Amino acid sequence: MSTTPTTSTTPVRPVVARTRADLAAALATPAAGRAPRAVVMTMGALHEGHELLLRAARDRVGPAGAVVATIFVNPLQFGPSEDLDRYPRTFEADVTRCAAAGVDVVFAPAASEMYPQGQPTVTVDPGQLGGELEGAVRPGHFSGVLTVVAKLLHLTAPELAFFGEKDYQQLVLIRRMVAALDFPVTVVGVPTVRDPDGLALSSRNRYLDPQQRALAAAIPRAIAAGVAAAAAGDGAQGVEAAATAVLQAAGGIVVDYVQVRGVDLGPAPAVGEGRLVVAARVGATRLLDNASVDLGPPRPGRPGRTGSGRTDRLVQET
Repeated sequence: MSTTPTTSTTPVRPVVARTRADLAAALATPAAGRAPRAVVMTMGALHEGHELLLRAARDRVGPAGAVVATIFVNPLQFGPSEDLDRYPRTFEADVTRCAAAGVDVVFAPAASEMYPQGQPTVTVDPGQLGGELEGAVRPGHFSGVLTVVAKLLHLTAPELAFFGEKDYQQLVLIRRMVAALDFPVTVVGVPTVRDPDGLALSSRNRYLDPQQRALAAAIPRAIAAGVAAAAAGDGAQGVEAAATAVLQAAGGIVVDYVQVRGVDLGPAPAVGEGRLVVAARVGATRLLDNASVDLGPPRPGRPGRTGSGRTDRLVQET
């Protein structure tokens, strides 16, 4: 007779905490009180990109650590004409995804729990970068983001915090805040997850109808064209021009910005690694994308604008 122990493959439902007291109690349990602790902050409507973040957190802390996911649609980061009321909310499906990824605790507070005095009078100032790119299009957005991230870092007390690279400016600003305010946490960036057509996964993609979805596929093609232009040695302006041309040729896409910046979103270097960042609207849906670009003169073996290797891989795998 076999002595091999049987194990269940059914994911264990995480503890769901709705209040600060519930969260503190959950984090004091043997299962969730283990170190190291990682947090993944979300607004819900979880997809494969979120699941990759959760699994990356679980892999990093290992079986001895704990993973906390937060699900909170933060009103501070929405402008008066944005989609706060219609932002997708799929809580039970989200908890199921969290269970599959090995999450120990889900913190899902109401707005009144996070902001018991209503609109906060003290918020985090993101600095000059907070008013550029996304911040120029969405005034006050990053103050709202950094304020809620700071509160959630205090409440969940992690050693590690995982954020996706799709929202690249957000990642840069969170890293700046953590360094400037001496949060005892390491911020880990996780690469963008894409659908087979190259579109970066986003909870807002579900707003797109089939025709808009086909049109939105021009955005990753524009990113790929920019990467190829950089490889050909075209420089930052050439990269921007190549990406913009693809978006304009698609028709029906409203471009908010196409810019090459440094990896810290400062000025683009003449030579070295930069970041191509794109924001565009398809119908009423704003979509973001970005990629690393290698700026400098063309080198032997670097694919040019018509090269198929690096560009195709970016669309499929970034």
